[in-house]
Amino acid sequence: MPVVPLFGKWDLTEVNIEDTTLEKYINLDAFQIPHTGGRHSKKRFGRRDLTIIERFINNLMRTEKYTGKKAQAYNVMKNAFDIINSKKKTNPAQVMVQALENSAPRAAVVSLRYGGIRVYSGVDVSPTRRVDTAIRNLCIGALQSSKKQRSIEKSLSRELMLASEGNPDSYAIGKKEELERQAEAAHN
Repeated sequence: MPVVPLFGKWDLTEVNIEDTTLEKYINLDAFQIPHTGGRHSKKRFGRRDLTIIERFINNLMRTEKYTGKKAQAYNVMKNAFDIINSKKKTNPAQVMVQALENSAPRAAVVSLRYGGIRVYSGVDVSPTRRVDTAIRNLCIGALQSSKKQRSIEKSLSRELMLASEGNPDSYAIGKKEELERQAEAAHN
């Protein structure tokens, strides 16, 4: 089967995943249309079979403006990738993977109850949760900054570029650092 380029433009086989712990959970398989229709939902760890692009598009459908509008979210992602390509002159899928790697938290805080006392403890985060949290924070950051003056495409491309550079101006990087700081403080 021939390799289908992403949005008909970019080759996903060129994308390198540097974080080996996330390698199994960032799926970069070729696809015609990023719509599996929830076939993965009944299977344990079925999210691994979804391409990372589809998971991102599904997360963009978070607010009332985009709820259920997958075609619109698909076009937002496609236009954001065009903006990234015009500014960075690199494969936008690589920029997105770097943004995911940089914004995936390694530690988090859990609440434990001993008798009537609540104690917070720092724990390591599983790779699946790291990817889920990174995608969620990147999408929330893009949606929040688009409410001000930018279009959603520009804010998504900006969020991905800032996160791929590890810039703390990115919402996702800020959230990751905040979470890791809390986990470090609560670590026993």
